[in-house]
Amino acid sequence: MHSALSSAPAMNQITLPPPKLAGGPYVMGILNVTPDSFSDGGLSEAAAPRGLAMLEAGADIIDVGGESTRPGAEPVPEGEEMARVIPVIAALRAATTAPISIDTMKPSVAMAAISAGASIWNDVYALQAPGALETAAALHRPVVLMHMQGEPRTMQAEPRYDDVVAEVIAFLRTRAAAAEAKGIADIWVDPGIGFGKTLEHNLALLGAVARIKREVGRPVLIGASRKRFIASIDERAKNAGKDRVGGSVAAALIAAQQGAEMVRVHDVAETVQALKLWRATQS
Repeated sequence: MHSALSSAPAMNQITLPPPKLAGGPYVMGILNVTPDSFSDGGLSEAAAPRGLAMLEAGADIIDVGGESTRPGAEPVPEGEEMARVIPVIAALRAATTAPISIDTMKPSVAMAAISAGASIWNDVYALQAPGALETAAALHRPVVLMHMQGEPRTMQAEPRYDDVVAEVIAFLRTRAAAAEAKGIADIWVDPGIGFGKTLEHNLALLGAVARIKREVGRPVLIGASRKRFIASIDERAKNAGKDRVGGSVAAALIAAQQGAEMVRVHDVAETVQALKLWRATQS
């Protein structure tokens, strides 16, 4: 077992409370604690209040991340990532009982975040880092496994697939099986909209949420909020922080209509309102 686990606290498996919106999906609010964030907390004392405001707006979960994974992003040293996220997670946990997610590829950061009060490990690298599977198994927390072709610095350099939906499904099934073999019980999957995909790939995956859910056999999280593919469809949506709200909400609705159990979003109030209206038509 990975040596980093020697200091891991003993923990019991937890389960998420029901979503605020009857019938779901869960709404995960994005709280980036990075210097290049175009919204959210940034590197400031406003991060935790911003997270609490998203909960007030209807978010079920706050996803805290301290390392940018946008195309071309450079890695962040472990200590720096911890310094960004741990105080924010601790402040949120002191103020709320709502689930908090840690968005990280690093097992050591995930372990520290769980100790500080996080409830979920959201890993864009799908627990492929050395020791990640063992760490996740020891932490007894829900995990999100995402598909990414390559890594953030190079993932948008001519991504290629023979069949993007089939290949993403195969990857997610393999990673879910690896996690299950380690005794990890609560496994979510994310096809990774925008992570090593062209516009056509992203649209194919967004339109295949029901198939992904069915063939992988795990609850699905979709994170399409403010992604570049929206600007590829609407050339006026150049500013990610201002111009992509409509497309982001539409993507969340498309995912929810196909059975996605969670949507990861920046614009919580707008997304929750749209989901409420959609749900009202289902009764």
